[in-house]
Amino acid sequence: MPLDAKRSLQLNDQGQLRHFLSLDGLPRELLTEILDTADSFLEVGARAVKKVPLLRGKTVCNVFFENSTRTRTTFELAAQRLSADVISLNVSTSSTSKGETLFDTLRNLEAMAADIFVVRHADSGAAHFIAEHVCPNLAIINGGDGRHAHPTQGMLDMLTIRRHKGGFENLSVAIVGDILHSRVARSNMLALKTLGCPDIRVIGPKTLLPVGIEQYGVKVYTDLAEGLKDVDVVIMLRLQRERMTGGLLPSEGEFYRLYGLTEQRLKLAKPDALVMHPGPINRGVEIESAVADGPQSVILNQVTYGIAIRMAVLSMAMSGQATQRQLTAEEQN
Repeated sequence: MPLDAKRSLQLNDQGQLRHFLSLDGLPRELLTEILDTADSFLEVGARAVKKVPLLRGKTVCNVFFENSTRTRTTFELAAQRLSADVISLNVSTSSTSKGETLFDTLRNLEAMAADIFVVRHADSGAAHFIAEHVCPNLAIINGGDGRHAHPTQGMLDMLTIRRHKGGFENLSVAIVGDILHSRVARSNMLALKTLGCPDIRVIGPKTLLPVGIEQYGVKVYTDLAEGLKDVDVVIMLRLQRERMTGGLLPSEGEFYRLYGLTEQRLKLAKPDALVMHPGPINRGVEIESAVADGPQSVILNQVTYGIAIRMAVLSMAMSGQATQRQLTAEEQN
């Protein structure tokens, strides 16, 4: 799908967010608006009553065709803090396993009159397919699709970096590990590039690096020590055994020996480098416990910022949908 088609599907006629499917083609101003909105929501989490009324009377439906406790829980919390009603469906264990198609499932969910669907699916492009085929007043948020995109994870990582480093213009960021299977890596590369990060590095064994990854404007390293030199941020990725076929990796022990982030290796980065990980962590496979729990780790901060980012995206998509309805109604009159 060409970029402009992707973009027009996600934005309304005034350029506001109405679906959040991918960071591909979204302008810097919009990504900055998401970060600024999330910043304003962070203080809600510190209140005695953690609620704002922005989505009161609206229904958010989490439709997870693929399991994920962390993403589902933070979307639930985000929707609840916006005062929405929340329904969570783990579809992977129900209707589709009985032979119902994605299309049938959607039609049934539409009949429940939800306002926002948060969709997680093992197939790349599923969220785009849903956004193209549901009734126009529904907002679709991509909670992760196959190897393609995980845009809210990308944005919560950007919020983490911005809050700890102030901006992106002078940073070196290294993304390490299983790039091939990682939708998080793709979303992060797109977001960093759009937000003006001048030095984006990807580090991993050749078998876990996608062909043509240079098109994202990144520098590719197969040697960890070389790639980590003087970076400001290290984003470690989970080894996705469940997505691997064939002999992509000799063993987890071998991976850790060559690419695991230890205290010793972290010294190659700048002294104040951040350590990030989208979770769940495989300790002793991608990262040493002493680093994951150490002073440079912001892994738990990422979870906190994730709620604020998801609040921002839910509220902005709902607002964009409302504006589009108004514009359409004015045109018809």
